[in-house]
Amino acid sequence: MDVLVFGGTRFFGVCLVEKLLERGHKVTIATRGLTPDPFGDRVKRLVVDRGNEEGLASVFKEKEYDCICDNICYASKDVKRLLDVARCKRYILTSTMSVYPAQVWGTDMKEEKFNPLLYPLKWYERRDALYDETKRQAEAALFQVYADRNAAAVRFPYVIGREDYTKRLQFYVEHVLEQRPMYIDNLQDQMSFIPAEEAGGFLAWMVENQETGCFNAASDGTVSVAEILSYVEKKSAKKAVLDQDGEKAPYNGTDAYSINTQKAQKAGFHFRCLNDFLPELLDYYM
Repeated sequence: MDVLVFGGTRFFGVCLVEKLLERGHKVTIATRGLTPDPFGDRVKRLVVDRGNEEGLASVFKEKEYDCICDNICYASKDVKRLLDVARCKRYILTSTMSVYPAQVWGTDMKEEKFNPLLYPLKWYERRDALYDETKRQAEAALFQVYADRNAAAVRFPYVIGREDYTKRLQFYVEHVLEQRPMYIDNLQDQMSFIPAEEAGGFLAWMVENQETGCFNAASDGTVSVAEILSYVEKKSAKKAVLDQDGEKAPYNGTDAYSINTQKAQKAGFHFRCLNDFLPELLDYYM
């Protein structure tokens, strides 16, 4: 297959491209040309700013792809600008757990808890609202306005990994090791995660399948910040310094949650157990 990837130069986007190449697909990376990638002559590259409507139209006027994987779509206008000009047989939107609204937030959240077909559509840029709302609008635009497309939206929880540029999980490890005070408001809340390699692998799997609609994707099991700190404390023989005046932790504000992945598993994808890879990642940060 001929696959175009937006957001293929870092973190799980790199894992996605690697998986596609391993499976024999032809891959083109759409990039602004600012971030280097590790793929050499194994991929083609398009230099394009997805926020520039005229630039997109010029670049894609004579191109067609079997699938477009869009890891950097943040709002409904992002969907419109791209799908109005880019021809593809299949489109996959990387979405987020954050689309689930507060009134349904909790454990074992299933895809139907947020239905983008029923959500009032607004044409937003990324800056026009908070992240969770602009992502809801991206899904709404995709499934309401471009309902004729063979399309899917993948809802990830927190993605973690060695190359995580956000350094959110690393924050907790470093603060224990360096004995720096931190303020944590959700110490005991259980949360879902997925490693970057599995996120990329799931997206690659979606490229090859014809599943449409919304899909949750997360590793099996959950973990709390307290459990993460306990592991680091035991390995380092140091105690976490918790203080209301300490630096605010990056997962603050996230209540206990887990996302149900039965839909993806019934379709044929099997997720790893969180406990099978999390200790190794924490060891790497130490």
